Amino acid sequence: MLAFAVLKLYSDTLKACTLDVDVSLMVGGDMAYIGEKGVNISGGQRARLALARAIYHGSNIFMLDDILSAVDAQVAQWILNNAILGPLMKQHTRVLCTHNVQAISSADLVVEMEKGHVKWVGSSADLSVSSYSAFSPLNECNTYLHIQQEGSMATNNEIEQDLLLEKDATHVSEEAQKIIETELRKEGSVELDVYKNYAAFSGWLITVVICLSAILMQASRNGNDLWLSFWVDTKTGSSQTEYSTSFYLVILFIFSMINSFLTLVRAFSFAFGGLQAAVKVHDTLLYTLINAPVQFFDQTPGGRILNRFSSDLYTIDDSLPFILNILLANFVGLLGIAIVLSYVQVLFLLLLLPFWYIYSKLQFFYRSTSRELRRLDSVSRSPIYASFTETLDGSSTIRGFKSEDFFLATFTRHVALYQQTSYTELTASLWLSLRLQLLAAVIISFIALMAVIGSHGGLPVSLGTPGLVGLALSYAAPIVSLLGSFLTSFTETEKEMVSVERTLQYMDIPQEELHGSQSLNPDWPCRGLIEFKKVTLRYMPSLPAALCDITFTIGEGMQVGIIGRTGAGKSSVLNALFRLTPICGGCILVDGINIADVPVRDLRSHFSVVPQSPFLFDGSIRDNLDPFRVNEDFKIWKVLEKCHVKDEVEAAGGLDVCMKESGMSFSVGQRQLLCLARALLKSTKVLCLDECTANVDAQTASAIQNAMSTECRGVTVITIAHRISMVVNVDNILILDNGNLVEQGNPQALLQDEFSRFSSFAKASTM
Repeated sequence: MLAFAVLKLYSDTLKACTLDVDVSLMVGGDMAYIGEKGVNISGGQRARLALARAIYHGSNIFMLDDILSAVDAQVAQWILNNAILGPLMKQHTRVLCTHNVQAISSADLVVEMEKGHVKWVGSSADLSVSSYSAFSPLNECNTYLHIQQEGSMATNNEIEQDLLLEKDATHVSEEAQKIIETELRKEGSVELDVYKNYAAFSGWLITVVICLSAILMQASRNGNDLWLSFWVDTKTGSSQTEYSTSFYLVILFIFSMINSFLTLVRAFSFAFGGLQAAVKVHDTLLYTLINAPVQFFDQTPGGRILNRFSSDLYTIDDSLPFILNILLANFVGLLGIAIVLSYVQVLFLLLLLPFWYIYSKLQFFYRSTSRELRRLDSVSRSPIYASFTETLDGSSTIRGFKSEDFFLATFTRHVALYQQTSYTELTASLWLSLRLQLLAAVIISFIALMAVIGSHGGLPVSLGTPGLVGLALSYAAPIVSLLGSFLTSFTETEKEMVSVERTLQYMDIPQEELHGSQSLNPDWPCRGLIEFKKVTLRYMPSLPAALCDITFTIGEGMQVGIIGRTGAGKSSVLNALFRLTPICGGCILVDGINIADVPVRDLRSHFSVVPQSPFLFDGSIRDNLDPFRVNEDFKIWKVLEKCHVKDEVEAAGGLDVCMKESGMSFSVGQRQLLCLARALLKSTKVLCLDECTANVDAQTASAIQNAMSTECRGVTVITIAHRISMVVNVDNILILDNGNLVEQGNPQALLQDEFSRFSSFAKASTM
């Protein structure tokens, strides 16, 4: 019974928030993966998902912060009647911050705020006759439709029928539902191209200098030792040639000076090459990411990108040059020992062959294991970074739902997985070290025994002069440790190269086309004529089209509104216009020029946009509004006044006050108004508004609309809105449904047609 009750609550919650339609269309249903910060769902879906989470969690008090502004009028009415006023929340206290007129009229108690103070408190019935209320003169339905509100509102049954039809006819999200891909992890040995790329980043000349200096340095050291053994033989009578002591010392001094000089050359070359490689890898990676298309950031959690720029780049900066230096030193050291031993006595090499075979088998097994462990180690870091950043961003929500234990357990699980891979990697290294030390003990014991037996004579092969025998023994003693160090450093180098491999993966991501075949005049577009001709857009090849063969024309200087339900394709129009997502069919012309031929940065710099989610940079308000410092203060303040945010900026401290990236000193609505002011200051011929007044009250929205009517004369304005009042006075209206253009025309003419889609939207709207 308990399971049935929980399942019924879950089902009722989805239906009350109209998420049952969305869930049924998502890949994987209610198990569909939602990307970081909800990048793969629309703003309306995020709001409804947050409401459903609150209802399902259950509480005596619900705090709802303007959740109706992100959805269209019909969905807002459904949520209000079936969720907020419905049986799931009816017996609980609900505190709703809103500008929705119908929601206010349904409230038991209304509290009107102004500048942080309570302006009026009373019932909704008293609000309509109150002279203090900002809402009392507002009745948009009567203003624009001239009919009674009761007759204009769609019933729940009508809305439910529309939503059921939408389930069969639409895809819910404008973007891909399943776009978050599993992080790529290569298998097998690190490819030779990875080493070549790192050498290219270091510089081929520097690479050659490093290799030559290392080889010559080892040659000078071996020459010094051979000369010393020759000197010993002359003193013991084994050699017939004898020179003065000063001559031997001069030769030794020359060898030492050459060795010291080459050591310095190698050290400085390695340091310079490693630093140059680190800088070039960082700059190339950063440049590649900056020019990556928007879809890449939608598909890639921030934790993965952070992992590349922190852990992987740290490895390339610090540990990789260090271990490469050790590898090169071990390699040339073994090469020098092999040459000297071959010169002194081949028997030593023959004895080492079986041991080398054992070493090779050990290192092959260890390398293949440790390499994959390092890749697992690198991949296991990304969930830690992602979980950490997501928890910080959503800390207020986590505390509100008292879900600290859940997120702590999730973070602990990610850390435990990382610890498992790190611990296994460490034990694998100790496993190899133990076996190498055992083999080293056997080899050294054998060489020492052979030297003792050889000193008594009787062997068929001569061990050479005493000086060369001593040199051979001194070279044979460290050969085992060098072999072990070489194998270890080679394996570690391959493991560290995984970081280079991972950064190269991000250097191969698709790039936006920065260059175009069409050169532009500085004043383009001078008219603002926009033409969509049979435009089709898909966010991924495997997904349905977000825009389906749509065709329309926006005349120069026209103000056009785009409306439609959640997921209808409204924002996709702007994505296509700004080339945030490449279209897969048709063309878009601006002043007769195909935007596909225009350099993408030039294209975007000639348009202005106010996004649905306002974004402010970390810096002063002036830098946010006028980043290139081309406007006088007088003009900035004038635009702020017209956007109804001047008083808030003055209260915050003026234009030079610093603000954080999140802009927490301003409300969401105020941040949207600041973004609107920034767009107006840019003074372009095309202005795009994506729900720029969704989070402000109707009176402010109306004032802003009037200001834009005067400020944007001669400017082509494209407005995406859920609030009918924002588009009722535009020159033309476009209505999208399931990516199709289903209706267009003058809004006043469409209102006269009671069977038009725009008329049905207006009747359902009380916003």
